[in-house]
Amino acid sequence: MKNNGLKILGKPRLLIIGCGDVGMRLLPLLRARFHIFAVTSQPARCAELRAAGATPVVANLDQRDSLYRLKGLADTIVHLAPPPSEGKQDRRTRNLAAILPRHGTVVYISTTGVYGDCGGAMFDETRAVSPVNARALRRVDAESVLRRWALRMNGRLSILRVPGIYASDRLPVDRLRQQTPALSPDDDVYTNHIHADDLAGIIALAMFRAAPQRVYHTVDDSDLKMGAYFDLVADRFGLPHPPRLPRAQLATQVSPMLLSFMSESRRLKNERMKAELGVRLRWPTVSDLLASLPVPPT
Repeated sequence: MKNNGLKILGKPRLLIIGCGDVGMRLLPLLRARFHIFAVTSQPARCAELRAAGATPVVANLDQRDSLYRLKGLADTIVHLAPPPSEGKQDRRTRNLAAILPRHGTVVYISTTGVYGDCGGAMFDETRAVSPVNARALRRVDAESVLRRWALRMNGRLSILRVPGIYASDRLPVDRLRQQTPALSPDDDVYTNHIHADDLAGIIALAMFRAAPQRVYHTVDDSDLKMGAYFDLVADRFGLPHPPRLPRAQLATQVSPMLLSFMSESRRLKNERMKAELGVRLRWPTVSDLLASLPVPPT
């Protein structure tokens, strides 16, 4: 990882864009090695970020003028911020790219949704993207913008394509309590998963070990259809399984966004992540995490 000499008290500088749950899990892994700046658009979060060991910087990716204070602040950037909720372009990443440094290192957290529906096929990172909704199109746009920055500015870019993130406090328990329906087995789709702590660790490894301009599937070893995932969580928390409905009937009972997640089926290989980054998953499967949780009271 190249550094242009931007240091504070002997430490290189790191800039985290979008320091939410995963960013907060990343901070303890890196604060001994970096002086970390964490960007937030919410001034009320500054005290929380300071307590976690970061220097907060108030800026808003939707307001390009607010980003100039970030220019030259760090050579290494972790981009965790989601795209805007509308349009086919990620204007936030376009604004950010305008201030990214020459010869910098960027780790971008993208999504497995860029592949669209793959009919349950299993594949590696050589598969071409095929986004089918605006949400995925915005992610593909962000990846393309950052690739152009890397080529133009001789930067090092790593793209981590991330699926559904889970943790002990990020499980679909409320959904199960509400008995939101799932797809019938014949219509069900394969999903991919990664624990939030594992994701933070993978980001940290990618900063040092990722090959330039390289894509990594950041997924665990789970091989589950969506309904089976819900059933596993329901069993662990002593809740009833969700009702199963055919796709045509379910489409009338869930939101369009939820239906879009239920319309894409794929299984992503993670061998490149393990071989090149040296990843050893703390939580290889969703079942491993669920087995570690305390038994809920009856």
